[in-house]
Amino acid sequence: MTLRELIERPHAWPAEEGGPGVAVSSRVRLARNLAGAAFPGWAGEEERERIWRELRGRLLELPALADSAAAGNAELSEQDRFILFERHLISREHAGKSRGSGIVLRGDERISIMVNEEDHLRMQALCPGLRLREAWQMADAVDSQLDAKVSYAFDARWGYLTACPTNVGTGIRASVMLHLPGLALMEEMEPVVKGVAKLGLAVRGVWGEGTEAHGHLYQISNQMTLGEREEDIVRNLETIVGEIVEHELNARRRLWSQREVVLRDHVGRAAGILTHAHILSSREALDLLSALRLGLEMGIVSRLERRDLLELLLLTQPAHLQMNEGRPLSPFDRDRARAELVRRRLGGVLRLAARGRRKSR
Repeated sequence: MTLRELIERPHAWPAEEGGPGVAVSSRVRLARNLAGAAFPGWAGEEERERIWRELRGRLLELPALADSAAAGNAELSEQDRFILFERHLISREHAGKSRGSGIVLRGDERISIMVNEEDHLRMQALCPGLRLREAWQMADAVDSQLDAKVSYAFDARWGYLTACPTNVGTGIRASVMLHLPGLALMEEMEPVVKGVAKLGLAVRGVWGEGTEAHGHLYQISNQMTLGEREEDIVRNLETIVGEIVEHELNARRRLWSQREVVLRDHVGRAAGILTHAHILSSREALDLLSALRLGLEMGIVSRLERRDLLELLLLTQPAHLQMNEGRPLSPFDRDRARAELVRRRLGGVLRLAARGRRKSR
């Protein structure tokens, strides 16, 4: 299977499996560079192209990357690259690169490798739910297998050398995507964000660094990469995220007991707009689908599954909309097509419980 075929098929990355529905996904990314080669930002196009060809061949030989496809950025259209970005498989920066950069993607979309982004290698593993350890083990397997075939830029004192000093050391960035509408609606997000920052973690929006937390979706990630072991970084983040999950579940219980009318109104308004709107922006769709997801978790929404909503969150993104339409769309046409897609998917299916008890969690 080619990378182009992977892009065109339905998104293969699995939905969350069980659990309370707070942790959406876990990601571990390792930054590595080749010894004796200029970092991508300093290398010329020919050198980047040579490194891409070398690493492409090496990566496709790895057992951990069996059933993978690869393509240089120049082989992919801009829309293809932004589809990969919307699936969280590459960064926005990598989507903007062309010749001399590339991607290797495993068929199940759980492992993706960016070549010549900021570093020669950004090896990423994704898992549904709160499964940081599993994601780290997958990324570590690729790293160990590739380490036997190439020489990394490594210093005995500083560890792995990276283009950005904040990644020096282990080169690891571990993160969990959390859905935290309970804390937001109870107006308790600010102390959580401040508390997390004091513990040395970063809080970002759904699209990573520099983005806002639309749809009550937050990425919690480590900031320190130097002076700690990878497994300790993962364990620490897992522990803190577990505590945030408990705070969110507690907030949802109090939201139900103290502000049930507010909760039902929040979900009901979202359901009404989504099933009747004829124009929807990306941000509005994300916020409204987030409210619907909360309603699903609280037993207010029926006849929908988490995967249905996750799929809609993806399909309503600009590049995916244009792929499904088979043509470029103006911003206005995207907003209209987005609303039509949501109405078609939810109309006749979405049901709200007028009364009933909150789902037990």
